[in-house]
Amino acid sequence: MNLSSLFLILLFCGLTLAQDTVETDAMTEKFNSLETKMMNIESKLENYESRILQLEQKERNAVIFSAGIGVDSPFGPFNTDITMIYDTVLVNIGNAYSPVTGIFTAPVSGVYFFTIFSHAGGRHETWLHLYKNNEVILHIHDHPSTDPADNGGNAAFLQLQQGDTVYVRLKANTHVYKARTVTTFSGFLVKQNS
Repeated sequence: MNLSSLFLILLFCGLTLAQDTVETDAMTEKFNSLETKMMNIESKLENYESRILQLEQKERNAVIFSAGIGVDSPFGPFNTDITMIYDTVLVNIGNAYSPVTGIFTAPVSGVYFFTIFSHAGGRHETWLHLYKNNEVILHIHDHPSTDPADNGGNAAFLQLQQGDTVYVRLKANTHVYKARTVTTFSGFLVKQNS
């Protein structure tokens, strides 16, 4: 084999190796680019999974209730204060309200919103108290009158700790009208504590 043939063979081999190196560098660059994109997608997926878990937790902690009391009939007066048992449950998401005791028990700490409404005939006084644990927070009051019917209502935002109770009591010697659509007790969790 002569020297020029040997030189051509070496030149050909060198060019082939150079071409392979350029192709390898291009493939490495594409691979690195794909790897970066894959890591970004993986990071976004983890973020979405975290958000979904937070929303599922929030849904599990939903607390909403509304209940009315009895069927159409007078209720009271009694010679002692009594806890109102709103036995007709309209909604009780989270099961924090007991239609057996009339007591709402906070399942989580947070800010809650409560309403009480009443309907009563005018010949007796009406006086309902909303309690947080054993403390009167607000009330509905109506004096005896010649009106055939009186309505009242009140509402409050309350900061509750897990296990705190909220309930309504009818004051002694007063009355309301038992009607599930007008004498009601309702509440819901506005914002859970972090």
